[in-house]
Amino acid sequence: MTPTVLTREQVRRVDALAIERYGMSGLVLMENAGRGVVDALLAFDPSLRDSASPVVILCGKGNNAGDGFVIARHLEIRGVAVRVLLLAPPDKLAGDAKTNFVILQHADVPIIDVSSGPLEPQLTQHAAGAPWLVDALLGTGATGEPREPFATAIRWMNAQPARRLAVDLPSGLNCDTGCPAAATVQADLTTTFVAAKPGFLVPQAKPYVGELRVIDIGVPPRLVREAAGV
Repeated sequence: MTPTVLTREQVRRVDALAIERYGMSGLVLMENAGRGVVDALLAFDPSLRDSASPVVILCGKGNNAGDGFVIARHLEIRGVAVRVLLLAPPDKLAGDAKTNFVILQHADVPIIDVSSGPLEPQLTQHAAGAPWLVDALLGTGATGEPREPFATAIRWMNAQPARRLAVDLPSGLNCDTGCPAAATVQADLTTTFVAAKPGFLVPQAKPYVGELRVIDIGVPPRLVREAAGV
């Protein structure tokens, strides 16, 4: 079977149809996404269950950050040490991302706001030695060169010996064309939602995508076909 490939706009249409026409909650979709990422990560690296060092999740402020908060909660549920670093102040969160942030605050997951002051020293202090760094910075809606503080965070992540997990796409990579920005996460594992994106399949994207896993977020196949126009 030929794998489904959807562009940025088609994926947006999947989300819109799921919520507006099929009556699915955005929170349910985000929950399924985050839990699916954890399933994929632990299948890829089962040794994480025995690691004393925490997985560190770097979160921006959009729905990608919301996915990161769900991932953190489900890693804790599985007994995996985890820590969340906020690159945007909590008061900048909105919608489903804010809801999942509030939920995460009631868990035993350390949440550290690194959005003020010099970023690199804080990242080194709180994330050095992590077995995995999770890129929950920018989603498929982001285009062009990543702005600060994300560009600095991406360069820092790429310089670390840790393995890197990209949530939905490696931040900085154009998911339609596969063209990387000057600052683009070099992922060992990319967990993308609903379908592969065309840019992930071009040769120049391979060093940034790494291994690709498509995560089912619970939308009916009929909806995906409609969004794809088939």
